[in-house]
Amino acid sequence: MSVTAPKGFRAAATAAGIKDEGLDLALLVADWGCSAAAVFTTNRAQAAPVIVSREHLAAGQARAVVVNAGCANAGTGEQGLRDARETAALVAREIGCRPGEVVVASTGVIGVCLPMEKVRSGIAHVVPSLSRDGGAVAARAILTTDTRPKEAVVEFPLDGHRATLGAMAKGSGMIAPNMATLLAFFTTDAALDPRLLHRALREAVGVSLNRITVDGDTSTNDIAVVLASGAVPVKAIMEEGRDYDAFRSALTQVARKIAGMIVRDGEGATRVAEVRVEGARVESEADRIARTVAESPLVKTALNGGDPNWGRVLAAVGRAGVDLDMGQVDLFLGDVWVAEGGRARDYDEARARQALAEDPIRIRVRLKEGRASGWMWTCDLSHGYVDINAHYRS
Repeated sequence: MSVTAPKGFRAAATAAGIKDEGLDLALLVADWGCSAAAVFTTNRAQAAPVIVSREHLAAGQARAVVVNAGCANAGTGEQGLRDARETAALVAREIGCRPGEVVVASTGVIGVCLPMEKVRSGIAHVVPSLSRDGGAVAARAILTTDTRPKEAVVEFPLDGHRATLGAMAKGSGMIAPNMATLLAFFTTDAALDPRLLHRALREAVGVSLNRITVDGDTSTNDIAVVLASGAVPVKAIMEEGRDYDAFRSALTQVARKIAGMIVRDGEGATRVAEVRVEGARVESEADRIARTVAESPLVKTALNGGDPNWGRVLAAVGRAGVDLDMGQVDLFLGDVWVAEGGRARDYDEARARQALAEDPIRIRVRLKEGRASGWMWTCDLSHGYVDINAHYRS
């Protein structure tokens, strides 16, 4: 049931005709008002649904999420804002809530207005199908270039009871930190103060969805939102403590599962890799180096070919814009120590090639500048990525 596994949520989806074929309109509804929080893309070119949903979630409350695939409703000006607000109002009228309690999300081609006649018809059609079993079909309806849905569920202890946290997401290309072309929706039957909910979401995203990169591009439409129904019969979490820590841990666990699914389903991806940087002065420098390595087209194509070309990793470390002594840099491919002090050392080439057949591939950079560390998940760059993105609109 994924996103509808927690008590108090129903979902449904339909083929409204926004895409050429298949499901393309999903609706997630809570049985009553929920605490809610979200994080959004940092791209300054923000889509209409991002702008509208940011306004609607300012009060920390929500009742429903409506998602369409096939049209991003980005780069559409005032008409796009009107369409996003009308979409929220249509859902609100159907389920009996205020438009401001509806989160709107879109994914697809930029610069195209929503086909509102299809949206209106789709919403009217999907509402009667809402059910506790609708999570899986909703997860399929939000996909674009994804090859499979992303869903996860975990349970966690809460004041002597068992609470549940569920999620569904989409994302395959235009994936990079802060944030990426992803839509992620989390639900829980715990109850939390909206400020704590927002804090937990930001922390969870920081070590999951903001630690993945497919191609270094950040989109116009990204949103990660969490709804807390409070259906578990315990007191709401109003302050930090054991219950908050249990919730935050569960949210982080689910978010990391989703993040792993996204990078593994990167457009054209055949391999995934973890880039880990150790011995930096501060965490931000370690993260910067890890991201530079993870987004290097030369590194990513070497991953695709299974080529242990560690010189490309070394070059990426050196151009990351971090002041460091390259004569102290060590590199590892899996357990194979391939470079010491910024230069080649004797190693078994066959073992290095074998390290690039691991799942995930592990690239480790040791700096010897301090004690801070950072990491990033990435995937290879294949012909498939070019094929998908060379003809995305045609």
